[in-house]
Amino acid sequence: MCGIVGIVDAGGVSFPLYYALYALQHRGQESAGISTFEGTTLHTHKAQGLVAEVFNSQTLQDLPGNAGIGHVRYPTTGSKVSENVQPFNFRYRGLNLSIAHNGNLVNTAELREEYERRGQIFCTTTDTEIMGNIIADALRTSKSMEDAVLLCMRRLRGSYATVALLNDTVYAFRDPLGIKPLCIGKLDNGYIVASESVAIDALDGTFVRDVRPGELVRIDESGLTSIQIATANRKAYCIFEYIYFARADSVIDGTLVYDVRRRIGQKLYDTCPIEGDTVCPVPDSGIAYAAGYAKQSGIPFLEGLMKNRYMGRTFIMPTQQQRERAVRIKLNTVRGNLKDKRVVLIDDSIVRGTTSRRIVNMIRDAGAEEVHLRVGSPPIIAPCYLGVDMPTRTELIASGKEVEAVRKSIGATSLTYIPLEDLVEAIGCGERNLCTGCLTGCYPVEINNEKNCHCIVDYGAGTHQSDLSTFRAGKGRT
Repeated sequence: MCGIVGIVDAGGVSFPLYYALYALQHRGQESAGISTFEGTTLHTHKAQGLVAEVFNSQTLQDLPGNAGIGHVRYPTTGSKVSENVQPFNFRYRGLNLSIAHNGNLVNTAELREEYERRGQIFCTTTDTEIMGNIIADALRTSKSMEDAVLLCMRRLRGSYATVALLNDTVYAFRDPLGIKPLCIGKLDNGYIVASESVAIDALDGTFVRDVRPGELVRIDESGLTSIQIATANRKAYCIFEYIYFARADSVIDGTLVYDVRRRIGQKLYDTCPIEGDTVCPVPDSGIAYAAGYAKQSGIPFLEGLMKNRYMGRTFIMPTQQQRERAVRIKLNTVRGNLKDKRVVLIDDSIVRGTTSRRIVNMIRDAGAEEVHLRVGSPPIIAPCYLGVDMPTRTELIASGKEVEAVRKSIGATSLTYIPLEDLVEAIGCGERNLCTGCLTGCYPVEINNEKNCHCIVDYGAGTHQSDLSTFRAGKGRT
C-alpha cells in the first residue's frame, strides 16, 4: 500500500505535489519522491524518509514544471533500499517517462524472468520497475500510451493504481478490478489524480469522481480526457481500505470512510451487546468505530488512550520488533478514565495480536475492572498478496484459532468481531464488489496455491470515452 499523486497545473506543481503527499503520508512512511517535467527535462528528487524529511523549500524550487507525479512508499515487495524509492524514470528517443505505483503484482517473478531472458537489466527489486519496462517497451514501437496501458493490463496480475509522467502529460490508470483506490480532482488551474480525496482537499480542489477500474486518464495543459481500456464482470475494492488504511475523511469509491466506520461501530453493538461504563477507542482508526458504538449503546464515549501525535503507524512499520517497541511510545493511558471501569475497547482489526495484547495489558494496569474488546473487522485468517502487509498464516493470530483462543491470548474479558455480512452491509457495495481475501481466503486474482474467486476481464472495452476538459466546479461530462 502506497500513496500516489499526479498533477498538471499552470501555476507549477512541485509545492502542490508536496502538500498532496503530506496528506497521503499515512499510506507510506518509508520513502517519498517527486518527478516534474519542464521544457525538455525530467526533474526528480526522492529519498528514504517522511515527506517533510525528504523535501524542503529549496528541493521543491529545484523541481520546476507544470506537470508532475509523486509517491510515498510502504514496502510490500522489494527490499527497503534507496534503489526502490519511487518514482522510477526511463528515457529514450526524446521521451521521458516517470512512473509510480500503489499495489502489488503477484506475477512479478515470471515477468522479470521473461525480461531478463531478453537481456533486460533491472536496477531495483520492485514490481513497479516491471510495469515501467512493459510501458517503455510498448512506447518504443507504438508511442501510444493507450496501447502501452492495454498491454500492461493484459500482462499484469494483481493490484495497481498507477501514475505516469510522459514528458508534460500525466497519465493515471487503475487495475480492471479497482482493488486500489484512485480519484480525480479539479484545481484552479488544472487537475489532480490521487490515491485518496484528502489530497484534493489539501489543495482546496474539487472532487470530481473516482477513476473507474480499467480506465486510463490523461491530463495535459488542454484538460482531462479518459478512455476505458478494460472492463471486468465485478469489482474487488480492497476491504481493508475501509477498515483501516484510508483516512476517515476520505471518500473512497463514492463512500465516506468515516460513515462506514461509524456504521460498523453501531453494528458491533447490535452483534453482541455488553454492559460497560465507558467506550474507549484505540486511536486514531478506532475513533469513528467507537463513536458509532457509543451512540448505539448509550454507553459514554471517553478516551482512555492518548496517542503521541508524532508517532507514525505501527502497523506499517517494517519489523515486528519495531511495532512492539512503538506501542508504549505511541499510546499512553488516561488512568482517571479507566480506573475501576468496565471498558469497552474498540479497535479496527487484530492482525498479529501483539499490539492488542499490549494495549489490553496497559488498560488493565491502569485499573480497569473489565476489558471487552470489540473489533471492526472479522478475523483476519489469510495473507494479503495485493498490497497490505498481512503476514503468513502462522503469524496471524486468528488463523486456525477459535475466537475464545484469541481472547485468551490477548487477555481480554470478552472479544467480539463484526460478522462479514455486517461489515459488507456497512460499506454498502456488496461482497461481490470487495476483495475479502484476508478474511475469507478467496482472492479476486489467480494466486498460486490459493482459492480464486472467478473474474472475467474484457480487454477490448475501449468504447467508453469522456472529455472532461470543460469540467468546472462539478459540471461536465463524466
